[in-house]
Amino acid sequence: MVVEALSLELPKLVMKFVPLSAKCREIAGRIIEYFASVCNPREMLSVFCEALSSRSDDSEALGCYSHILLGLSKVLLRIQRRHIEQVKVVLPVILEYLHVASSGADEEDKDSLNDLLSATIIIGSSIQEICQKLEGRSKEVLCAILGLYVLQNIALISGSRQRSVIETSSLIVAKFSQFLPFCGLSYFGLLTGDLDKLIEICKDDDDKFVAIFSLAIYGASLTVMWCHISDEVVNATGEQLDVVLSKIREARFRRWQAIGMFKLTLSSIDYPWNIKSHGIDLLVSMFDGIIYEEDDSGDDFSSFLPNLFSSLMAIERIMMGAPDPFLRKRAFIALRKVLSDIPCSQRFDTLKALINNTDSPSMVAILIDIVKDYVMVDRHKEISRKEQNRFEFSRFWGFKALEIVEMVLRPPKGGPPSLPEDSEPVLSALNLYRFIIIIELTGKTNYTGVLSEDSLRKAYLEWIMPLRTLVSGILAENDNAGGELAETITCALSPVQLVLHRCIELIEESLK
Repeated sequence: MVVEALSLELPKLVMKFVPLSAKCREIAGRIIEYFASVCNPREMLSVFCEALSSRSDDSEALGCYSHILLGLSKVLLRIQRRHIEQVKVVLPVILEYLHVASSGADEEDKDSLNDLLSATIIIGSSIQEICQKLEGRSKEVLCAILGLYVLQNIALISGSRQRSVIETSSLIVAKFSQFLPFCGLSYFGLLTGDLDKLIEICKDDDDKFVAIFSLAIYGASLTVMWCHISDEVVNATGEQLDVVLSKIREARFRRWQAIGMFKLTLSSIDYPWNIKSHGIDLLVSMFDGIIYEEDDSGDDFSSFLPNLFSSLMAIERIMMGAPDPFLRKRAFIALRKVLSDIPCSQRFDTLKALINNTDSPSMVAILIDIVKDYVMVDRHKEISRKEQNRFEFSRFWGFKALEIVEMVLRPPKGGPPSLPEDSEPVLSALNLYRFIIIIELTGKTNYTGVLSEDSLRKAYLEWIMPLRTLVSGILAENDNAGGELAETITCALSPVQLVLHRCIELIEESLK
């Protein structure tokens, strides 16, 4: 009776003494372990959850509550009935504490944080042991909960503020990954829809409970990234990443699924650049040896478009924000490969949408240059067909590219473009327009309609001349003003003025 009475209050009390010394921590651990072993397990579950909820926010106490987690792992195994119900009581409290502890931890706290994470792994082991005793629907639900719990924890670990997160966390991630095969999860499945199945299983059972695993969708892609990062993680599941990537390469819609899974992780500010770098490398690897399909029929692209577009936007942010030039270059390669995998009929609309949704003038210029590259590909295909006496001419990209030129040189909001702010996209648009004219003049064709009199006069009067007036005016003001700012503006606009004059010459010559 005395022990039962003490067990209701003593766990919370002894936790206050844990930070004082290693000896206090040892004694507290023994007391909690004793209560977990001999007292009523349902009562102790409530007591331990209450102790965890009334935690100290003092950073020095980080990791001290690992004793409570270890106590909970023992209590869960002692409960004989309603296992899923008890797990649903415990996990929200644990995950809330882990979120607070991991977000507040820094480099000095890595040992304490590892103790805490090791205890959460033991919680997972207890849930796994319970699963092995269950059958039917109960086992299916609890396995799904364990899978979401694992993914949630991997996402929390990956967002650590420690500079050496990869070096310090590989072993912990590997131990969590050992649960994946038991839960029926594979790296291939995590990238192609198995997470949705887990969520549906748990939703059918309890919709509100699923909300505690809000980071599991990040954890799905991060788990595969960790497989690319660490051999320890690969060995934990026995699944080879090369085999996974080969299966993804086999079908375009599988690649689209996998690409979409990376959108949140790559765009999040919570994960370090070195982890995102491995995500970019994975995206690039998905396309190794791929022969891009020209046929637009077959796979229903529309259902994949939102996720693909979000992934492209996330890759753009890495291109603009990553501190490492090599990572920015790899991100550009990934962008090109993902765009090339999109059916041609939707690729232009995707590029146009990216241009409209990008705030960076430099990024707009890069995207316009990509459009120019596709125009060039069309040109090479035409030459090849002529050599084979196949008169099947396609100027899809040349015709569509003129829409981009007009959108930049004569913005929908009205008036000429903003200069010098938009000097880069304006220069790219002028180069694209000039390139299309030269292609048609060289081939003595007019498939795009760019050389028709109406088209030439429209471009001359509505795009080129207003732009020339604006550029000449700004440069004249700069000549009078002088100073460093004026020099910077002149450097930005001089290439624009040069290409502008080349376009004028081409238009005037064609009109003659």
